[in-house]
Amino acid sequence: MAFRPWADFRRSWRPDHAFALMVIPLGLIVTVCVVDVLTPPHIHLGPLLVAAPAITVAFAGARVTALMGALAVAAQVLIGVLGGGLSTANIQAQISALIVVSAICSGICVVRDRRERQLHQVRSVAEAAQSVLLQPLPARSGPLRIAGLYIPAEEEAALGGDLYAAARTDHHSTRLLIGDVRGNGLAAISNAALLLGAFRAAAHRQATLPRLAVHLDAAFRWDTSQWRPQAEQDTSEDFATAILLDIPDHDPVVHLINCGHPPPLLLRANHITPLVPEASHLPIGLGGPFGIAAYDVQTFPFEVGDLLLLHTDGVIEARNADGVFYPFTERAPEWTKDDPDELLRLLQEDLLAHVHGHLEDDAAVVVVRRLAV
Repeated sequence: MAFRPWADFRRSWRPDHAFALMVIPLGLIVTVCVVDVLTPPHIHLGPLLVAAPAITVAFAGARVTALMGALAVAAQVLIGVLGGGLSTANIQAQISALIVVSAICSGICVVRDRRERQLHQVRSVAEAAQSVLLQPLPARSGPLRIAGLYIPAEEEAALGGDLYAAARTDHHSTRLLIGDVRGNGLAAISNAALLLGAFRAAAHRQATLPRLAVHLDAAFRWDTSQWRPQAEQDTSEDFATAILLDIPDHDPVVHLINCGHPPPLLLRANHITPLVPEASHLPIGLGGPFGIAAYDVQTFPFEVGDLLLLHTDGVIEARNADGVFYPFTERAPEWTKDDPDELLRLLQEDLLAHVHGHLEDDAAVVVVRRLAV
């Protein structure tokens, strides 16, 4: 699931509270009228009415803003009539200024609303692309309970270079992929889609985990370099760090291949253990012209009740305003008793609170708990 806190916040409060906020400009109009009429003639508060349409712009649309401007003009006319100076140049200038400001505020609302509609259309397309590329993980796979979280660095983005996927094999096991494609923008999204497609096409039919890793590396290198002239090819330009895992249903272990990615964390009771393999291979795509011939598989215990945390570097490298990294390994043991979905909810709240709502890099987390068969 992708998480965009500030965009969701704006969408949640504006429609629900716009009516209540209208009390502010309306109260201002009434107050100015009453005070202006009751104060001596040499005191003029009418110019304050210009604040009514200006305030309304912040929370309402063009029609409501125009209505508030019309009420402000009517109030200024009423002040002139009751004060006996409607024909004076001063009152006429104030009325004209109110009309001009109200028209400008209404025009701003029209332009803003049009841009918001366009942004909504773009966001809808991005969310549709995300649902196709970064498909939701299955809640259950054999004895495993799985949940995934994706948090984009850019508020309006729905997908970046971080990725995860799962596949069920015919050998009664679950295979997982988590990765981080180099760079950002459209190039990173394209390479992420390439890696996800290659994994989904082969994860269920490759006999061994090393063969799957060879397939992913070869597919990634071939697709990213097939249209480049030989002289322009740069093997360091396109790559992805990744971890491949195979978790059998009836054997309390996890097999993994690490391709330059941050190691998973195993949580057992209140203890946390990084699953650091003896050999960490080059990232996907950096296997050279002939690829990597063999990948080493490391096996770790993964028993009933254990929790496995897979993450990208956007989590552990998230820093607050003081430059302090997010203490992931210190916070994670506090949530070992929670189910994967609840753990991810607590994690995203804590992570975003640490960085004050602004991530410098995309972040992805996958939580896997082994249940009794």
